[in-house]
Amino acid sequence: MNEQLFEELAAKGQLSPASLRKVKAIAGNRLFSVHWELKTILYLGVLLLSGGLGILIYENIDTIGHQAVLALIAALCAGCFYYSLRHKPPFSRLQATPNNAFADYSVLLGCLLFLTFITYLQAQYNVFGTCYGSATFIPMLVLFFCAYYFDHLGVLSLAITNFAAWAGIAITPFDVLTGNDFSSHTLIYTGMLAGVALMVAGVLSTARNFKKHFTFTYHNFGAHILFIACLAALFVLEPYWPWLLLLAACCAGMYYLAMQARSFYFLLITVLYAYIGACYVVVRWLDVMRGGEGVLYLTLIYFIASGIAVARLLVNLNKKLKQHDHLS
Repeated sequence: MNEQLFEELAAKGQLSPASLRKVKAIAGNRLFSVHWELKTILYLGVLLLSGGLGILIYENIDTIGHQAVLALIAALCAGCFYYSLRHKPPFSRLQATPNNAFADYSVLLGCLLFLTFITYLQAQYNVFGTCYGSATFIPMLVLFFCAYYFDHLGVLSLAITNFAAWAGIAITPFDVLTGNDFSSHTLIYTGMLAGVALMVAGVLSTARNFKKHFTFTYHNFGAHILFIACLAALFVLEPYWPWLLLLAACCAGMYYLAMQARSFYFLLITVLYAYIGACYVVVRWLDVMRGGEGVLYLTLIYFIASGIAVARLLVNLNKKLKQHDHLS
């Protein structure tokens, strides 16, 4: 509420002092939305509950017993899915409106418990034997089904993470650099294929208008996996120039998608990954020159100038996006 406007009206005599006091009283008693605070607390509660259950089981496994632990996890998981099924909205190709605020969290908790159950089975009883791919492939299928059936973005993220694990790629923030062998040609090619698959899934979601709101999640994971795989190929594989061309092609495609979606986030990561690739090529070329201190100074000048240029580019791209929003 614009209180200054009412004060100006009162100063001009167009609003009585009594009415002005009522307006200020209403403005002072405005309700404060705690929607996002409650959602954050609920998601945190789901994570703490699943994590606390794992710690409790780990510390008391000798006294509880494996069968009892599995039965408890299965019962909790079944209860979560039962509650979610009772309160889920009708299936829709578009974004579904939830009938119950707690159903989303019940789905997420049920999926986390399901992953715990499968992991426990494999670790304790080796039910999948040496077919380790099945231990990730089956949960991946279940998670993708739940993500679409219950229309849940959080479960979709779990499914994509499981998909990457099935492909042999670690994509969690703590493991993306330490859990992957970037010198492995197989891992690099696998990352490229996985990134392309996720990008295509996002494009199809939009083109087919089927769960269109899943597009961002697919593109977010796919872009990072694809760009990191291209950079790893650029750094490791020889000759490097085909991979530089591939990186440039990926950046061009991602730029087009970012402009279509009017997403500054995707423009930002595209520019940053392209900048990393360009810096590698420039430093590699300067290293070939072996020019001593002169090359060192030239390298420092390049990083300063290119950093300023990238910052100006991002500012201009942001302005361009805002102009497009204004035109629309």
